[in-house]
Amino acid sequence: MTYLEIITRTVALNADNLKAVSDKIWSLAEIRYEETESAKLLADELEAAGFAVTRKAGNIDTAFVASYGEGHPVVAILGEFDALTGLSQQGGVANLDPIIEGGNGHGCGHNLLGTGALAAILALKACKDELGLKGTIRYYGCPAEEGGGGKAYMAREGLFADVDVAFTWHPWDENLAYNARMLATNQLYFTFRGTSAHAGFEPHLGRSALDAVELTNVGCNYLREHIIQDGRIHYAITDAGGRAPNVVQSQAQVLYKVRAPRMDQVREITERVKDVARGAAQMTGTKLEISFDAASADLVPNVTLARMMHGEFEKLGVASFSNSEKDFAGTIQKTFSSEIQARIAKRGKILSEDLNAFEEVPTFLHGSTDVGDVSWLVPTGQVYVATEAYGTPPHTWQIVSQGKSGYAHKGMLQAGKVLAASAVQALMDPELILTAKAEHRQQLGGESYVPLIPADATPQRLR
Repeated sequence: MTYLEIITRTVALNADNLKAVSDKIWSLAEIRYEETESAKLLADELEAAGFAVTRKAGNIDTAFVASYGEGHPVVAILGEFDALTGLSQQGGVANLDPIIEGGNGHGCGHNLLGTGALAAILALKACKDELGLKGTIRYYGCPAEEGGGGKAYMAREGLFADVDVAFTWHPWDENLAYNARMLATNQLYFTFRGTSAHAGFEPHLGRSALDAVELTNVGCNYLREHIIQDGRIHYAITDAGGRAPNVVQSQAQVLYKVRAPRMDQVREITERVKDVARGAAQMTGTKLEISFDAASADLVPNVTLARMMHGEFEKLGVASFSNSEKDFAGTIQKTFSSEIQARIAKRGKILSEDLNAFEEVPTFLHGSTDVGDVSWLVPTGQVYVATEAYGTPPHTWQIVSQGKSGYAHKGMLQAGKVLAASAVQALMDPELILTAKAEHRQQLGGESYVPLIPADATPQRLR
């Protein structure tokens, strides 16, 4: 039996349970560093399948590593399972309908991501046993991808130190071997403390922390014109100081996120943002506390692995979808903005049933992922697999609504097959790993991985 036949058979045998695991994680909708039940569910599945599981890996409560085999090569499959805040949504409906107002939801499909990676490692184990493949296979349970930098902390703790190559995937609206760079990112809290006073009787005695937040935002608005074109500065006011307009707010807080193509650029822009906040504190007579929240490195592509993954994707093909699945996806598309609908109309596509052509030259995507931290340490390959209606914007209720659909499950299982097949190639072909590592060194250009997270930083739950 060939490795592709073993993979297809194993995924089919486990399909019903894998769908149930994904749907359970969708229902749990646990956010960064709170994914206790989701992590346990996946770790228990792996332990039952014969993997040696290290829980609380790297002293991170919701991280784990499941390992099978011994020696090199060491091939890693990365899985995620965290949700997003404010995206609670009923499944299978084409209108905004929160389950819990203001609750959490899987608006980036990580319920599918972690479970698709589980499908991959189970199929990979079957190949290893039946074909007598040497080496070690590992599933990395990676928490807090959404703004928490879980993999950066895992990297700092040396959990990827002996890995030869890593593979992962992401739910998407198209099928492709991912060959692109992504932005590095850094998140900081600016907390201002002033003096409260009656805003009518004695405003001159007050020192407004909210004014300091607003001045920081104004200053950063001006700063945006004077950073590199691909730089990004985002913010969210996390504490406006209260709801009484007749009181000078004595405390207020804003969370800033800085993005740029390289970590050194993020560091430079971050220092300028800090200076703006310091200036705001001086202008308002308030005290400023700067605290680190999270960070992730820029993504280093590996064309060698991406090209190979595209080849495995071609062999396995893409999922096909029923008319009823396309009907539901079409109703979801009708909820998109006019701009997105115009783009959809040009393509005439509801659900992607084709594989995008492989692009040999890495492109650029203005998003961020902590997979970047892994990619600085080891050659890393990814595929994106269609699990949602074409044109679906990430981090939206529409993603959540589609997260338990038949086509989401089909894409998830197909992703597991492609990951498993790619990992088999790495186990069977030492030359592939050597070539990927040589390219990795070339892509880094002599730079060493210096994480953006400070040495004394600890994983932070969302405040």
